[in-house]
Amino acid sequence: MIESAVLWLLSVLAVPSVGLSSVFLISFISATLLPLGSEPAVFAVIKANADMFWPVILVATVGNTLGGAVDYWMGYGAKQAFAKERSSRWFHWLEKFGPKTMLLSWLPGIGDPICTLAGWLKLPFWPSLMYMAIGKFVRYILMTWLLLNVPDGFWHRVADMLG
Repeated sequence: MIESAVLWLLSVLAVPSVGLSSVFLISFISATLLPLGSEPAVFAVIKANADMFWPVILVATVGNTLGGAVDYWMGYGAKQAFAKERSSRWFHWLEKFGPKTMLLSWLPGIGDPICTLAGWLKLPFWPSLMYMAIGKFVRYILMTWLLLNVPDGFWHRVADMLG
């Protein structure tokens, strides 16, 4: 049952008419603490329609930033759960550099927890969100640009290996 639900969701998200909404949803979910990457979806939509480069980048940035904001607010409300971690170097580092640390929110593995810890520390929300958006925007531009510069033959070989 779960497998069929997942397959149905993937087929709905693969429909070209919902490309931007798929990018938004996947980017949003991947910014939470769930282990999901949004770059493949961003790349796939742009590869299928190069004219959509900027709209896809902007939608992915907004979705990923809003997901980071969810992390921030989860951290804001989870102060008691992290009370024992208060003395760790992450907290001192975040307290020292403040909202500017959100520029690193794009980093795999540590970016989302940094957003959560920022909320826990009650760093100023709007500056944190702004730096978060800048970091994620730059990441999407660089990752997509790099992936678009990989020769198509490579992607065909990857598809053949997977199929």
